[in-house]
Amino acid sequence: MRFDMRALPPAARYKIMTSAITPRPIAWVTTLSAEGVRNAAPFSFFNMVGDDPPLVALGLMHRPDGRLKDTTANILETGEFTVNLVSEDDAERMNRCSADAPPGVDELAYAGIETAPASLIRPPLIASAPVSFECRRHTVLETGPRQTLVLGEVLAAHVADRFILDAASHYLDTPAMKLIGRTHGRGWYVRNGETLQMDRPPYDPDWRP
Repeated sequence: MRFDMRALPPAARYKIMTSAITPRPIAWVTTLSAEGVRNAAPFSFFNMVGDDPPLVALGLMHRPDGRLKDTTANILETGEFTVNLVSEDDAERMNRCSADAPPGVDELAYAGIETAPASLIRPPLIASAPVSFECRRHTVLETGPRQTLVLGEVLAAHVADRFILDAASHYLDTPAMKLIGRTHGRGWYVRNGETLQMDRPPYDPDWRP
């Protein structure tokens, strides 16, 4: 069946795309307001989009009434944020941060999350995260009436020592991180379990159509 996405309402487009584009990594984002109020929220419209400079992308949806969420407002105001990856051990605390709290609530305190200071920016790291990235706003695009796309330059990466197999070659034990991602439907997540490895093949110069 073909769906004309141009003719569908946003809720239907959202359902089709989030049901099909899975798994999606989770960016557990911390920010600070200009007044220093902490905020933490998870986002699954997230991925890496470059390495020179190293860039991550966040798709930030607005509130139903059109107001910016605290994460978006803080990034626009201060230009700084952290992206923390989510392990199975942090799943419940991450999910607690997704509650629709009133503006100005410190979700880190609300969810009982321990933090650690960042080295180059003001927002804190989530101490239990396997990997955290310190980011500075690179580009902001208002891509629609209810969504903002933020590209962030990764200034520093923090990897828990227990997941570093070879620091000199930057070889990490990703499976041991037990990262989770978002999948189809409300409230559904996926574990980083069974994997499939395929080496990139060389081009066959003898191939003929």
